[in-house]
Amino acid sequence: MDLATDLLTRLESGEANIEYRNPLIERYASREMTRLFSTAFKFGMWRRLWLALAEAEKDLGLEIPAEAIAQMREHLDDIDLERAAEHERRLRHDVMAHVHHFSELAPAARPFIHLGATSAFVTDNTELIQQREALRLVRRRLLSCIAVLAGFARRYRDLPALGFTHFQPAQPTTVGRRAALWLQDLVLDLEEIDHRLESLRARGIRGATGTQASFLELFDGDGAKVDELQRRIASAMGFDRTYDVTGQTYPRKVDYAALSTLAGIAASASKLSHDLRLLAHLREIEEPFESDQVGSSAMPYKRNPMRAERISGLARHVITLSLDAGFTAATQWFERTLDDSANRRLALAESYLTTDAILVIVHNVVAGLVVRPVMIRQRLTQELPFLATEAVLMQAVRRGGDRQDLHERIRRHAMAAADRLKEEGGANDLPERIASDPAFRLSRDELAGILDPGRHVGRSAEQVDQFLAELEPVLADATASSATDVPELRA
Repeated sequence: MDLATDLLTRLESGEANIEYRNPLIERYASREMTRLFSTAFKFGMWRRLWLALAEAEKDLGLEIPAEAIAQMREHLDDIDLERAAEHERRLRHDVMAHVHHFSELAPAARPFIHLGATSAFVTDNTELIQQREALRLVRRRLLSCIAVLAGFARRYRDLPALGFTHFQPAQPTTVGRRAALWLQDLVLDLEEIDHRLESLRARGIRGATGTQASFLELFDGDGAKVDELQRRIASAMGFDRTYDVTGQTYPRKVDYAALSTLAGIAASASKLSHDLRLLAHLREIEEPFESDQVGSSAMPYKRNPMRAERISGLARHVITLSLDAGFTAATQWFERTLDDSANRRLALAESYLTTDAILVIVHNVVAGLVVRPVMIRQRLTQELPFLATEAVLMQAVRRGGDRQDLHERIRRHAMAAADRLKEEGGANDLPERIASDPAFRLSRDELAGILDPGRHVGRSAEQVDQFLAELEPVLADATASSATDVPELRA
């Protein structure tokens, strides 16, 4: 018997635990986000929606006994998942299973629970509440990342560093300005989150195809009462608006827009994490690394950027999940089809849980970044003579030199210096070559002045200052909303 067969035999005989455990719950997402997508929150919200519906219907004239309302309120959180599962095995319908379970606990309310409603009344309205609260939590997480990254950018606003285009040496920048690039992406994400929160609405009471026919029947054709019922349910949910028209469900484009926003956050975090992984390879900036942390089971010296790598991997998952929502929105049939249900059970929760995990890790990484100024200066010093050749050329022309002749001389000196670096290593001797060439009329001290890194970073520090000044309202919001209270990294 091979090893796999042996293990499977043991599992079949019940000798080992066969329960799958989701790493998002066990390792990555925060307890706060996990609670929002828990069965306790979902089914507890269903019961609160049924209570709100019954109370509003009673207030608007339906004959619902006070005892029915009292029993519903008394048993809002008495949820026996095993009992509900028994009903579902028999009924093959999750909402009706919970209607029956609730009715057992509140028998006086049995005739009135779910009156006039269809399943989407509880499922869709609950999911909209979950998404609103999850977006608010994501917003807090974003603010925390923005705040800590702004502090990093401010601290290193004027530390010159080699810039890269195509991952090839380019004009110098500063460490703080590079951080401002990451920060700008997150600020754009925050604007998207605020837009999603502003535009999110309740589904309210709609009925089987969205026409509200069942509620119109209950109120003897009184459309004004139906409108008031709609308003009261939305208000009970904490919304001041509902979608103007729907089928049985709220528009699935809402999910696509929200998950696309989460995918945008994932893309920003992934870009940051990829840059950090490259910088770790260059030994210029490293993510935090505990004293007892093991980088590799085989290579004890390793200091792998595992947190940045985790960000990259989780970000791919969020970006991919947004496609689920897009396909779901694109394949809805008329007023309702159920092929969205199984997909959305996975895509919605996992998108928010994963985004939450990403932002917790981003905050942890940025708050503990280790900057290596010696390595940054060493790499910049090696490349700067090449990058400063235009400035050298301009100064030499001002001393009376011929631009075309000097350009060719610099080209030859630069090629020779580059070949020497690649073949022999050591310091870049281009400045020595130029100083020794009388055509340039530049002394070694003058060349040293031209090669001052601060001379070549442009307005980097000033741009960081201007950007952070514009962010003051956002940073104040981060402080006011306690967004800086971030859970510890769990794994």
